[in-house]
Amino acid sequence: MSRQELLSPEGLRVDGRRANELRRILCRASVLNTADGSAYYEQGNTKVLVAVYGPREPRLRGPVQHEQATINVEFNVAPFSTSERRKRSKGDKRLLEVASFVRQAFEGAIQRSVYPRSQIDIYLNLLQHDGGTLETCINAATLALIDAGISMDDYVCACTAGFIDEVPVLDLNAVEESSIETPDLTVAILPRNGNIALLQMESRLHSDKLEDVMDLAVEGCKHIHRKLDEAVLAAASDLAQKLNR
Repeated sequence: MSRQELLSPEGLRVDGRRANELRRILCRASVLNTADGSAYYEQGNTKVLVAVYGPREPRLRGPVQHEQATINVEFNVAPFSTSERRKRSKGDKRLLEVASFVRQAFEGAIQRSVYPRSQIDIYLNLLQHDGGTLETCINAATLALIDAGISMDDYVCACTAGFIDEVPVLDLNAVEESSIETPDLTVAILPRNGNIALLQMESRLHSDKLEDVMDLAVEGCKHIHRKLDEAVLAAASDLAQKLNR
C-alpha cells in the first residue's frame, strides 16, 4: 500500500482519523483476582491483558540482585489475535523483543531498590492485534503495576507516531505499520518530568523529521497519561465502595 493510499487529500487516514488523533482507548485495572495486579487495555482494535505478580522470591535461574528487584517480562500472543491463525513458541524472536523493550521501559521507573532480593513478574497477553503492540503493552503494564502497588517514580506512558506524505501521524494502526514507506517510532515517557523511558524505531526516519514525529508522540503520551489516571481513580473508587459495604 502506498503512502498516497494511507492519507486522503482531505487529510483522513484509512480508519477515518485525522493525523493527530489517537484511537479510542478503553482500560480497566483489577480485572483478575488471582494476580497481585492486573489490567485490560484496549487501543483501537489492539487489546492486551496483563497480570503482575510480586515482589516475590526470585524464581529465575542465575545470580540474584541483592540490592534491587529483578524485572521479568513475558509476552504472549493469542493464536486468534490476527486473521492468520498462528501459534508462536516462547522462543519466538518478536515475542522476546517486545518483552525486552517493555522491561527496558520500566527498569528506570520502578523503584527496584525498595524490593531487594526479589522478583517482579509482568505477563503480557495480546488478545487482538491492530498495530501499536509495544505502546499498548507498556500502557497496560503501567496500569497493572500501579494496581499491584509497586512503587514507581511515575507512570510510564507510550505512544507511536510516524510519517505519511510529509505529514506526522499519531498512533499507527496495523495497515499503516505494515507499509514499508511509513516510519514507525515508539516513545515512552515519564509524564511528570518528561524524561524518555524508551525510544524505539522500526524503520529509518530522516533526522529532519524526527523532532516533529517525537513531539507528536509525546503529546499522545500525555493524553494517554490522563486516560490511565482516570482508570486508576476509578479502580480506587470501586475498592473504596467495596470496603464500605
